[in-house]
Amino acid sequence: MRRPTARHGAAELCLREVGDLLPRRFARRAAAAEDLVMRLQIHRKLDRHTGCVNTVGFNADGDTLISGSDDQKVMLWDWDTGAVKMQFHSGHGDNVFQARFMPYTDDRTIVTCAADGQVRVAKVQDDGDALTTLLAEHDGRAHKLAIEPGSPYIFYSCGEDGLVQHFDLRTNTATELFVCRNSLTKSGYSSHVHLNAITIDPRNPNLLAVGGSNPFARVYDIRKCKWDASSDFAQPSDCYCPPHLIGDRGVGITGLAFSHQSELLVSYNNENIYLFPKNGGLGPDPKLSAKVEGSKGSKSTMFASGEVVSHPVPQRYVGHRNCETVKGVTFIGPNHEYVASGSDCGRLFIWRKRDGKFLRAMEGDECIVNCIEPHPHTMTIASSGIDNDVKLWTPSAIEQARVLKVEELKPRKRKAKLWHFALPEELVMHVLARRRQPAAGEDSSEDLEDSTELLSLVLQAADRDNSSDDSDEDEEISDGSGSRAK
Repeated sequence: MRRPTARHGAAELCLREVGDLLPRRFARRAAAAEDLVMRLQIHRKLDRHTGCVNTVGFNADGDTLISGSDDQKVMLWDWDTGAVKMQFHSGHGDNVFQARFMPYTDDRTIVTCAADGQVRVAKVQDDGDALTTLLAEHDGRAHKLAIEPGSPYIFYSCGEDGLVQHFDLRTNTATELFVCRNSLTKSGYSSHVHLNAITIDPRNPNLLAVGGSNPFARVYDIRKCKWDASSDFAQPSDCYCPPHLIGDRGVGITGLAFSHQSELLVSYNNENIYLFPKNGGLGPDPKLSAKVEGSKGSKSTMFASGEVVSHPVPQRYVGHRNCETVKGVTFIGPNHEYVASGSDCGRLFIWRKRDGKFLRAMEGDECIVNCIEPHPHTMTIASSGIDNDVKLWTPSAIEQARVLKVEELKPRKRKAKLWHFALPEELVMHVLARRRQPAAGEDSSEDLEDSTELLSLVLQAADRDNSSDDSDEDEEISDGSGSRAK
């Protein structure tokens, strides 16, 4: 019997019924249907946090959602009903940046990192309380954790000090693996890279990818680490970067993700999102002297040694804006058929992975969407950002969303928040000059005048900021760009 070539539901249902398509494969294909993406809408809002929600994630079964916030709390939710199963103080002294369940621990072991640089573990006790323990610290903010697939004990952290640490919960110990550094300068000095993102290749857990304050996503093989953060280990196994961004000091990496096929997804601030094929990097030391244009679908790069290497052009995803916060990027779909990211305009953007086609831009936060996490088994998405809530999206809309082009998106008037103000230099100097306690018997009327003047400067900053927002929104329809640390 000749198999139908069309990839629509009726044809695949027919194949399943006659035994030409395995039920499990049929279920996975059905769960990845583009029709489901076009029917996504808000199912529920979880609004018990009192600060920005910086991290969301599902447990392995998909029935519990974990969230962490600027309020330093971690909450576990029954996301379908909106009920809080448990909440506890993380033990951190600053904004919680990531919270994750450790696999195969019955959701009783949770690891966190935060703006205070600490990496902590929380153990859920039989009485329902959580006991938190400090494992290690970074010199600067610790943005992300990477859990070794299938391991209830091993995970990694990265921070703005450029350090990558390995953790083993069997001994509650931290090992400094290496410091990610820029290439050596002529003087021999090598500065560290402020790391924003870390991820593990699910097909080879020995490979870690990190990214931060320069355009290279570096992949390290932990089997080659010296396990003591020694300065002579600074050589990655491979480096990934779009050819036109090599040497661009104005961009950095805010989000990374490996696909099931070991493709590397990289999100840049002030730029776009790129998907690199497996083994599509520039090599361990991509010092370039020239870039040579190649044929369609590939480019050649000339290295300082004179060697010319051809590699595929990465797939590009455009339309979002990533300039103001550290935004993640992720795959959705059972076989990672789609790419998703938040945006400075408060929308969730979804593209088709294989060709970069823009599919959806859903209205999310009033300000900025930073986090998007897919459900492990169904076409369900959790999102969060500057708002104090978590939004759950399910394919429950009766009608499909209208297909739009990126150019057709209308600008959004964002709600102003104080975190957004880029304070002018004169305001900073004024605050530093006036921050003092009045001496005994001193007339406080001068302080009142100072406060009035300070308020006036803040309002002027707000006016300028809102004006720039209007112009930015006009640009965001066509420039489709990337993010900076919060």
